[in-house]
Amino acid sequence: MTEDDIPLWRLYVLRAFYLLICLGLASSFGPVMFQHTDLWAQRRGEMAAMLSSLSILCLLGLRYPLQMLPLLIFELVWKTIWILAIAYPLWLRGAMTPGVEESLFACLMGVVLTPLALPWRYIAHHYFRKPGQRWR
Repeated sequence: MTEDDIPLWRLYVLRAFYLLICLGLASSFGPVMFQHTDLWAQRRGEMAAMLSSLSILCLLGLRYPLQMLPLLIFELVWKTIWILAIAYPLWLRGAMTPGVEESLFACLMGVVLTPLALPWRYIAHHYFRKPGQRWR
């Protein structure tokens, strides 16, 4: 399967997802990256820096939507792990907080919508069926 086999509408859907991630993360973490307390930096700084870098890399997805698919796959995987390992156990114990509920809603939206946008046959061909690059 080649890039030409992907319909143009699918490329625009992927671009919309990259833009949504970029704008969402930039609006969430951009302002606090340069104006924060030391306590915030110690507790949330690494996560904010990682997600800010993801936001910046998503800009490349606007130009190269298929080459940047690993970013969308990463988004799908980390959100799924967070839901299963963090939110679900908290929900079972009745320990959900408003902040966790807000994050859960955002992650659920990503876990539901992202698979609809991803070109699964292209991903299967280029990441699972295609021979790997040589080791030597």
